[in-house]
Amino acid sequence: MKQILNTATRLGALILGVAAATTTLAAPSGTVAFLMPDQASTRYEKHDWPGFKAEMAKLCPDCKLLYQNANADVSLQQQQFNSVIAQGAKVIVLDPVDSTAAASLVRMAQSQGVKVIAYDRPVPATPADYYVSFDNEGIGRAIADSLMQALKAAGVPTGKGGVLQVNGSPTDAAAGLIKKGINAGIQAGGYKKLAEFDTPEWAPPKAQQWVSGQITRFGNDIVGVVAANDGTAGGTIAAFKAAGRNPVPPVSGNDATTSALQLIIAGDQYNTISKPSEIVAAAAARVAVGFLEGKAPKAETQLYNTPSQLFTPAVVTAKNLKAEIIDKGIATAAELCTGRYAEGCAKLGIGK
Repeated sequence: MKQILNTATRLGALILGVAAATTTLAAPSGTVAFLMPDQASTRYEKHDWPGFKAEMAKLCPDCKLLYQNANADVSLQQQQFNSVIAQGAKVIVLDPVDSTAAASLVRMAQSQGVKVIAYDRPVPATPADYYVSFDNEGIGRAIADSLMQALKAAGVPTGKGGVLQVNGSPTDAAAGLIKKGINAGIQAGGYKKLAEFDTPEWAPPKAQQWVSGQITRFGNDIVGVVAANDGTAGGTIAAFKAAGRNPVPPVSGNDATTSALQLIIAGDQYNTISKPSEIVAAAAARVAVGFLEGKAPKAETQLYNTPSQLFTPAVVTAKNLKAEIIDKGIATAAELCTGRYAEGCAKLGIGK
């Protein structure tokens, strides 16, 4: 009898052990929100959200995902933030419309035990639980350095004319970091800065309107333009085209959008930054799942007192577009070499 009881005890302990192990190995679950800032850039719908969703499907198939885009409306993003908390979000990935206004959102979430991952744009005033992005200050410096080198290679003297600087939104802390990098690059390049503009909401039409005024003001003294992203670059190029300036002076960009890559192929835009958003989106997903599992994600560095992971992107010009974009599968020749861009593709050795 005693032997039977001992056997039963051991069997019960074994069953409890297996149950405990099963519980330990159980896949994480929970509600995670992914809140993006605007639709002026196509990247959020085409790259960031699909990339985040795909990684979450691998890591947490039982997780519930909530996606919202604020369309550059601060009040709308606040409503969306409140809504996802009410829906039970335990982790919120937030790309803020307004980095200053987002501080109160972070504090509110943290007071309720909700983790906030700042995404792409930091929240300087209040540390989020984590920050994932490309190195924005490095991006600004890289596009400015690249453009300065192009001007020097073309023999443009530093004493002749100067450059325009088209920054991003004044409410976006990431735009401020890009701006800081651009300032450093222009200063190191030795070219005069004729004027600069902080583009509200990153809106290309507003960038175009401002650049049009500067073309009237400075004319051919404008030897180049450091634009903070591809949208403002597109607006800049449109302004020069409308003014009859041919060729357009070198214009920088950032994001490697399809339209920007085609402008580089056509010779209208000088550079952009290839930063496949899926990389950052996947990293945000990994951090989110870590929080759901109760783990503190490791941080490579700190930015604004926030544990951070920053990725280094690549500068793309006509010289390396094939290697950085086509050969790496970021875009295909069929996507880029349409219509009037076919001739430029042929010159760059990009075949359909």
